[in-house]
Amino acid sequence: MAIAQRALQLVWHMRLVENLNASDERAEKVVEGLGEEQINWQPAPGCWSVGQCLEHLCITNEAYLPAISTALKGRPDEPVEQIIPGWFGGWFIRNFIEPSPQSKRAPAPPKIRPSAIVGLSVLDRFLSSNQVCRTLIADARNKDVNHIRFWNPLVKGIRFTVGTGLEIIAGHERRHLLQAERVRQSTNFPR
Repeated sequence: MAIAQRALQLVWHMRLVENLNASDERAEKVVEGLGEEQINWQPAPGCWSVGQCLEHLCITNEAYLPAISTALKGRPDEPVEQIIPGWFGGWFIRNFIEPSPQSKRAPAPPKIRPSAIVGLSVLDRFLSSNQVCRTLIADARNKDVNHIRFWNPLVKGIRFTVGTGLEIIAGHERRHLLQAERVRQSTNFPR
């Protein structure tokens, strides 16, 4: 039983790291060969460029990861088998994070809106933020991520479990990398 429990416990940890690895590969591919003009090209006024999608993810990770890390400090080891978001966290992920036909579009909170012009270094910043997230996942894998809560750094008064926060990061990256890929695939994209 202990071996089976340990194997299940690592599933969420390994899945999220695999998600981050896939996000790194997608980000590298979407930025590959682009210059400053291309990374900042917007398909329409008010729509984000490839660079803005990546910068938005960087800013979000840079807000969430320290808050999650602080919540984990000093917590005893009580590993869980899988991440189970609560009602609100699950609803939030389904409706605003995961890319799907049912997800809603909402303006990004002002704290995580990207700059008008983004430098090519945004890829390195994104990859670095994902490495910080991998380290945080390694620190969290032996904790009860379904009960340890952190204050959402973007919306006052809302708390998520650490597990939900990590799921939000992974899903949020999928959503905005898909958006960046669509920008690059646009017929008007400068080649």
